[in-house]
Amino acid sequence: MLTLLRELYVGNNQVGVLEAEQLECLKAISVLELRDNKIKAVPEQMSLLHTLTRLDLTNNDISSLPASLSLLPNLKVLLVEGNPLRGIRRDLLTKGTNELLKYLRGRVKEEPESSDDPPTAMTFPSQSKINVHSIKTLGVLDYSDMQADSIPDELFLAAEGQNMVTANFSKNKLTSIPSRLLELRSSLTELNLGFNRLDHFSVEVCGLLQLTHLDLRNNQLKDLPPDMANLTKLRCIILSSNRFKSFPEVLYQLSSMETVLIANNQVSGVDPARLVRLEHLSTLDLSNNDLLSIPPELGLCTSLRSLSLQGNPFRTPRAAIIVKGTDAVLEYLRSRIPA
Repeated sequence: MLTLLRELYVGNNQVGVLEAEQLECLKAISVLELRDNKIKAVPEQMSLLHTLTRLDLTNNDISSLPASLSLLPNLKVLLVEGNPLRGIRRDLLTKGTNELLKYLRGRVKEEPESSDDPPTAMTFPSQSKINVHSIKTLGVLDYSDMQADSIPDELFLAAEGQNMVTANFSKNKLTSIPSRLLELRSSLTELNLGFNRLDHFSVEVCGLLQLTHLDLRNNQLKDLPPDMANLTKLRCIILSSNRFKSFPEVLYQLSSMETVLIANNQVSGVDPARLVRLEHLSTLDLSNNDLLSIPPELGLCTSLRSLSLQGNPFRTPRAAIIVKGTDAVLEYLRSRIPA
């Protein structure tokens, strides 16, 4: 019976869908190998397999991983190489299962609790629902998807004395960045302020010197302050769907940068001579901007592994070259550099 099955190997087949009902039957599964198939999504029900110790999803078509995978108590090996994963840095995948699960834990979205909340959930006088367990055990400060125009002080009070690693204030109505974030400056590495109404980036936040990942997508930003050059550990910044008309000057100074996503803006040009100095830059998304031309010298940015240029009004490189991928585009650009 499936309920007693401990190991299941179905790699190198044509599996395209994981049925939730089938997963729920694997109550004793320890090893689940699904590599080299055509799976596009991982159901949330995967997090119900509490006996699972090894999950191999290598070489499929998976674009995202459910954060709930990080809640599997016995999972020791999670393999996801060879998938078109969005939002997960490539270098993170090379650091092993522990780092990947730590990243996913930071993305866990707490569900609204009922009136008989467990003791790890507290309701403060402002009626803010704060998950103290998430704060104390995961180092995650989450006040996302609340449609709030401010972050309650009670949230920061609950974080006092804790080593907060992640703050997620996305999907609210914030017009300014909470100044109390500076209280987390000794430990905060990831900050998500996406899907708000920010039209400026507070200089004070440039004091969060441990930041490695900053998400500012879907706001109303037009520029970034020069003081952001102080964020010398910043590796990834997401600026998609804002109001940038030029590539932010300060980004050229951040030598640690690996990923810059600035799609769906009005950027009209980039300086390849300064980009090439970003020796760790591996992902650059300039799609859907106002680039009238692509400088051939951009081809000298040999560290790039992913360069997205589609949706711009330039005529060369032609679409036929763009669709061949980053290597083909960079090779074409290098061939156009004057001798």
